[in-house]
Amino acid sequence: MKVLRRHRGIFLIAALVAVLPLALPNNYYYDVAIRIGMNAAMVVGLNLLIGYAGQISLGHAGFFGLGAYASAILTSRYGWPPLAAMLAAMAGVGVIAFVVARPILKLKGHYLAMATLGLGIIIYMVLVNESALTGGNDGMQVPPFSVLGATLPNERAWYWATGAVLIAAIWIAENIVDSPLGRALRALHGSEVAAQMAGVDTTSYKVRVFVVSALYASVVGSMMAHYVGFITPQVSGFFHSIELVTMVVVGGMASTYGAVVGAAILTMLPQFLSRFEGYEMIAFGAILMLTMIFLPRGLLPTIAARLKRQAG
Repeated sequence: MKVLRRHRGIFLIAALVAVLPLALPNNYYYDVAIRIGMNAAMVVGLNLLIGYAGQISLGHAGFFGLGAYASAILTSRYGWPPLAAMLAAMAGVGVIAFVVARPILKLKGHYLAMATLGLGIIIYMVLVNESALTGGNDGMQVPPFSVLGATLPNERAWYWATGAVLIAAIWIAENIVDSPLGRALRALHGSEVAAQMAGVDTTSYKVRVFVVSALYASVVGSMMAHYVGFITPQVSGFFHSIELVTMVVVGGMASTYGAVVGAAILTMLPQFLSRFEGYEMIAFGAILMLTMIFLPRGLLPTIAARLKRQAG
């Protein structure tokens, strides 16, 4: 019972993943569900950085793009197996995140936001200009994902693979939150000076969570590249980074399941705005602004707090 109570959220997500296909009539709905799952897995990692550690990142899509392009280049140009390419992409992104984390995370507030924005722009420009490898603005084809010769054949197979990755992403994040690392992150979010006075090596913990969130983005970037079969540098663009941050804020910062809810809402939103093409950025900006004004804690934490007050 104790294990069930502690991980009831994961069991609920697993149950939802298991029964959702009963309500998905065709491949279009499977595609939307897959994109929700991938975005949710990435945002769960970003929430560790923004929600728990309190460190803003406006260039997180850059790590997504690096993971996507590393897998694409290694598989299409050098013949690597997709799984090996994904692991190599994770290693490369992890090293890059570790190298840039220390100087960037010394900054605070809007200085940190500008630094991460600059990092995202640098990655985007590299992907555009290194056209011999990346195809530049024209993008590049990505082979299907396969393991030991077995290829994921259709949307239904991708749905189950994405569901498994999402559950694993949530489980890892929840264990991090409940670990000494998670307690240190919450301490430095509350007051970095107080955390340092209590003996917390805040720089080390910030670097760790930055690297972890980048690894989440890299894995999902690799998956998305193989799923879609074609990528362009836009996957690492500024708007994509803003989408990810908005998902965290709307769902609820410092709430793993709030991040999943935010990813689900904002992934489905463009489907409802398909008639108003070109206005997506306005919609995202309005949602972010209204959330900060009326739901500063985010959707899920606010609802949970109100239900708790009513029950009490």
